[in-house]
Amino acid sequence: MQEVIPVAKSRPYSSLPVKSVEIESLAKSHAGQVCVLGVDVAKFELIAVLRWPDGSFQRPWRIVNPDELGLLIALLTKLASRCPVTVALESSGTYGDALRQALCDAGIPLRRVSAKAVKDQAETFDGVPSQHDGKDAAIIADLCARGKCSVWSERTSSTPADQEMRYWVRKLDAAQRIKQVWGGKVEGMLARHWPEVTRLVSASGATLSAALVEWGGPAALAADPKALQKLRRFGGHYLTEAKIAALIESAKATAGVRTSEWETRELAELAGHVVAQRREIQACKRRLRQLTKNPDDEGRAAIRAQVPVLGLMTACVLWVCLGDPHRYDSAAAYRKAMGLNLVEISSGQFKGRLRISRRGRRLTRKWMYFGALRWMRDPAVRPWVLRKKARDGGNGMRAMVGVMRRLALAAWNVAVNGEAFDPSRLFPGAGRCRSIAKPKGRERDDAVNAVQ
Repeated sequence: MQEVIPVAKSRPYSSLPVKSVEIESLAKSHAGQVCVLGVDVAKFELIAVLRWPDGSFQRPWRIVNPDELGLLIALLTKLASRCPVTVALESSGTYGDALRQALCDAGIPLRRVSAKAVKDQAETFDGVPSQHDGKDAAIIADLCARGKCSVWSERTSSTPADQEMRYWVRKLDAAQRIKQVWGGKVEGMLARHWPEVTRLVSASGATLSAALVEWGGPAALAADPKALQKLRRFGGHYLTEAKIAALIESAKATAGVRTSEWETRELAELAGHVVAQRREIQACKRRLRQLTKNPDDEGRAAIRAQVPVLGLMTACVLWVCLGDPHRYDSAAAYRKAMGLNLVEISSGQFKGRLRISRRGRRLTRKWMYFGALRWMRDPAVRPWVLRKKARDGGNGMRAMVGVMRRLALAAWNVAVNGEAFDPSRLFPGAGRCRSIAKPKGRERDDAVNAVQ
């Protein structure tokens, strides 16, 4: 069994402040030796362990994050003049980004070590399964020294166009999540004051939101002689005359609790927040459409190739979260990066069920869900979905995950190999789809958390 810190056999993981490190003494006693500094990153503190070629480790250094980053870089620069040094970090969180930038600016080599590899190495490293900052830093350094790492460049290496797309995608996601919060509050009040209306239209839809901003509740709507004309304007061509008549009749005959002055005001204000977020979402989508129109940009060509499979917004999200599909060796690797690969947890006589790993960015699975929902509603794909549900005992979510996994493979193939999208290759028995039905807001939101 390997000694973790051979130079300090008692309390080997006790750390010392980086201000107390005698870098001249270290450089003199190990002149010319290649070393690796493993760093465990936390919000307010970094723990660093230096590993030498003979497998020995220095006592952990304690660095205040980010106040002492400059001091750490100065020490590493001085050490590198005599002992070539490489810094290794885990691939988790954003608290280490300031350190990454400082290392890149100083020209110090930086490597990335998988967080899962660090966890798996915990017991084999010193025979104890526990994990703590000092030990993790030593494991990171050891894995890097043994080549279990990859080059990690500075985050700002992406192009300005990619950075702008990332901005709009994040803004779009934030607006959708905020809209869902306000929509939930509106639906809660409607359940008390106008319970019949959500059977006719979505609580956070454009028509009902605009109506609540205008009237604040069913009583004012029912009393307005111009309600018919206003509802036509709110709903446009999406709202039929029969639906308008049903809304007005529902407002007149509702069994809900009568709203007070303040409840009417609250309902109107909540609906106003929903309307504002809907406008924000539409503005984000318009800008993303503009960003993908450049015909000379190869990256935009990959996004446009994925549109028949996933839709433009989902293709943009995948580009932001996963990068260029050409970076992945296979469609399976692309799918795995989304967290849609299947894993099983079994032990002894217990055999667990297959489930998706859910590793990687939550945003990718959320938008892959939107793309899968559109296909599941399509008449040409629905027979495949029904057969899948029947095989799984009526479990619709398993069918949903099956559609998502197949769409992930198709998205890689159309972007990398330039293949035309053919639904019949993904869903046996499905022909070329005539149209893709858009999901309703409530149906879209109900199950999205299951795949995040």
